[in-house]
Amino acid sequence: MEKITSFTIDHIKLQPGVYVSRKDSVGKEVITTFDLRMTSPNEEPVMNTAEMHTIEHLAATFLRNHKEYGEKTIYFGPMGCRTGFYLLLAGDYSSKDIVPLMVELYEFIRDFKDEVPGASAKDCGNYLDMNLGMANYLADRYLNNVLYHIDDSRLIYPE
Repeated sequence: MEKITSFTIDHIKLQPGVYVSRKDSVGKEVITTFDLRMTSPNEEPVMNTAEMHTIEHLAATFLRNHKEYGEKTIYFGPMGCRTGFYLLLAGDYSSKDIVPLMVELYEFIRDFKDEVPGASAKDCGNYLDMNLGMANYLADRYLNNVLYHIDDSRLIYPE
């Protein structure tokens, strides 16, 4: 069986960043999949499920309610390896195109102090597995370590 594209990226060289993982055509529309890598694979601890779950709820809510990107948001969800998230947007984008959106998103997560949207038994299948404080911390860390001073080394996959 042939390796899928995401398994051909050198995860030893990969650092936190915003990367285009792939582009797919669906009819006349292009769907861009972004790799929002928040931790350094195989170098630092992965994120725990509670904070990832919280980030997922906050990000999905923020993105689907966004003025410009709400109708273009296809999916936001965690990577199985727990080092980041995938974002799928309708449209043909580069990594650089969405940096302002990612700054806006992660500032929202960093600053969020209310009840996490959808964190109830009625709305979520595992609503008790949440950690807002750690989600705030990880969003701040991603902003300061990556997003606020991002360059091509964190926008283009390493070779």
